Amino acid sequence: MIKYLGSKRLLVPRIVAAMRVLPGVRRIADPFSGTARVGHALKRSGYDVHASDVLRYAAVLARGYVAADARRCLPEATRLIGELSRAQPRDGWFTETYCRSARYFQPANGARIEGIREAIARLELEPELEAIALVSLMEAADRVDSTTGVQMAYLKQWAPRASNPLELRVPALLPGPGSAREAAAEEIAPTLEVDAAYLDPPYNQHSYLGNYHVWETLCRWDRPATYGIACKREDVRERPSAFNRRGEIHAALERVIGALACPWLVVSFSDEGWLTAAEIEALLAPRGHVAVAEIPFKRYVGAQIGIYNPSGEKVGRVSHLKNRERLFVSGPDREMVRRAVEAATHAGAPTVLAGS
Repeated sequence: MIKYLGSKRLLVPRIVAAMRVLPGVRRIADPFSGTARVGHALKRSGYDVHASDVLRYAAVLARGYVAADARRCLPEATRLIGELSRAQPRDGWFTETYCRSARYFQPANGARIEGIREAIARLELEPELEAIALVSLMEAADRVDSTTGVQMAYLKQWAPRASNPLELRVPALLPGPGSAREAAAEEIAPTLEVDAAYLDPPYNQHSYLGNYHVWETLCRWDRPATYGIACKREDVRERPSAFNRRGEIHAALERVIGALACPWLVVSFSDEGWLTAAEIEALLAPRGHVAVAEIPFKRYVGAQIGIYNPSGEKVGRVSHLKNRERLFVSGPDREMVRRAVEAATHAGAPTVLAGS
């Protein structure tokens, strides 16, 4: 899966372990699905997952990894990826914008990305098959990009992987039911008929649209107006999220939590976010009992590298290299909540356990 700020790759076993303890859970909502890594893992564990995200590229990832049923899609997807691998390169707007005006990809790979994307557009595929093709292309492009993992900027010198040839692969599709939608969490929460929900909202000023604008463009294929050295989409300025605003995030999360009718919630939130553990516990308290596990993590790769100006000179010091991810579990049964957090704790390295 693509490199991602806030990825829950290391947290996934804990999330799945917590869900397994909660009684009566078969259908799970993931309304901030991002890369769909968590939804994919829950589907692999046998759950019927309903994933959604307000961003197009994230909804595409969810459609490929959660909604698509491998039993139906895999043979045709394999044939399609082979066909797209033979698409002719096209050196046009995408290559000029993201390989010359900006330097996310080597021009040869950019032209291949552009040629394959044009081929996908011409084929007019049904939604799940188109999503699988776009997931394959995003992941192929991610393997040869020249960034630290976010598209706020690109490396001054080409990353070694950027010289590798672009290679399409069939995504790791799973059998079984699931669904995916492109929708804001606040919009979709009242409509969900599920037994549990996993919430992983944006938690501070870092905009996922701003950080992954190239993937948004690759999926929308709309040649947007761009700005700045990073060639961000103009609508990065026009599509702000309440979850990226200190003064609005509390009310936004409260609305989502309040609109969900399911008995069980699992919420992931970093200690680098704008809400404290006590504030999140207070938001969850009306739903029943709450417990939380605190898990130490290395910060994202950009923090490990340091702070540099556009000329490549180091201009600042990193304040800290570790943060804590918190997994909150809430529901009507105190003992089940306690057991779920305990299961999450034992699914990985030692954690600090707290609860109410």
